[in-house]
Amino acid sequence: MKPGKLTGGTAGKSTTAGKANAAGGSGKFYEEPIDPYLPNVGNRGYRVSRYELDLTYKVASNRLAGKATVTAATTQPRTRFAFDLSQSLAVSKVSVNGTRAAKYTHQNGKLTVTPAQKIPSGGALSVTVQYAGTPKPVRGPWGEVGWEELSEGAIVASQPNGAASWFPCDDHPSSKASYQISVTTDSPYHVVANGALIRKQVRASHTTWVYEQSEPMASYLATVQIGPYERRRVATSTAVPMYAVLPQRLRTRFDHDFARQPSMMETFIRLFGPYPFADYTVVVTDDDLEIPVEAQGISVFGANHCDGRRGSERLVAHELAHQWFGNSLTLGAWRHIWLHEGFACYAEWLWSENSGGPTAREIATQVHRTQSGLPYDLVLGDPGPALMFDDRVYKRGALTVHALRTELGDDNFFALLHEWTAKYRYGTVTTEDFTDLAAHYSDRSLRPLWDGWLVGRTLPALRDDS
Repeated sequence: MKPGKLTGGTAGKSTTAGKANAAGGSGKFYEEPIDPYLPNVGNRGYRVSRYELDLTYKVASNRLAGKATVTAATTQPRTRFAFDLSQSLAVSKVSVNGTRAAKYTHQNGKLTVTPAQKIPSGGALSVTVQYAGTPKPVRGPWGEVGWEELSEGAIVASQPNGAASWFPCDDHPSSKASYQISVTTDSPYHVVANGALIRKQVRASHTTWVYEQSEPMASYLATVQIGPYERRRVATSTAVPMYAVLPQRLRTRFDHDFARQPSMMETFIRLFGPYPFADYTVVVTDDDLEIPVEAQGISVFGANHCDGRRGSERLVAHELAHQWFGNSLTLGAWRHIWLHEGFACYAEWLWSENSGGPTAREIATQVHRTQSGLPYDLVLGDPGPALMFDDRVYKRGALTVHALRTELGDDNFFALLHEWTAKYRYGTVTTEDFTDLAAHYSDRSLRPLWDGWLVGRTLPALRDDS
């Protein structure tokens, strides 16, 4: 949903990724950042196709040991290349294509590797990194993100740049890959990671859990959740298997608060198109969380979101909608964040409309009234790093979606959403991709709509759709 931190737990302070050195050439030189919103994150010279992470985690001491194998292909000749990796994790060994690296340095959140031989453009790259340490969330302008201790266990919520807190990666959302995540931890604890559980092996006091995520996934959506949980299926009537992973003490409240989630899934499939993954899991931690967070195929809520009164149902809808808007279709640069949050916020309004609550039009009218009293210092299509998780991105994003619906009419609008989620399924998207596609569903130019809602700072008026 957006970065935040625990309202409880034992998370410690973390280092912040610093300015990256170039990943190629001889000597130090500056390369233009991949994304100006996070200029120190992301790397050039290769494209990752797969991560294989073999992790061992000690809950009591918050100690993580890892072996990461990164499979990639080079996009240009490089004498060296880099991964994002937090300084809280110490690297002990690096090999490239089966040979020990000639050199590696780990500074300012960058693991820079010099292979024994120069890798030509289009060359296969298999890099294995062994590392260990006390994982800590990355601290930045948007809070602390990444691997964080719970009172008993761990949570990983990495948006936008926290993946480097637990494994070496190309930590930019445009870099999507398949994953295998193996976690060995103390046997009493349940482990959840992305994808299908393909193996579980118990050895005395330790259990190894191995998950396979075959659909391409951005690094910030990779997750591990560890806690004193039980897992059960919560819906048998839907086409998509749905699971809950949570402490036993929260089961009764969960059953009430999340009871309408299967209907929510069916509604979103009808409105957005097929659910993009094999199943859907909700994790509820034993700790309170400031906000829920999305991962691919998974949403994570705090104990406080199970209040027995369905007080967080709009957030349940929001996080589920991210499986389409954000996880399957992932922004190509952070300036396009409205494509995630605007659609997920509008999904809240659609769920209300389709479940007997206020209509999207009624909600939009009220939200527009509130937004009109806020400062006009935000450009929705390019809000800047300081404002990219501002609540106005969510609300004005949803208002933009509603304005488009009003302009196109329901038949064209929902046909557009179906094509949008199908055409770019598992892909990377931009605002221009969406506006270009939307143009096919209108007999007149949509440029005035986009100029007003995405480019202008002043809040446009809502058109009467009665």
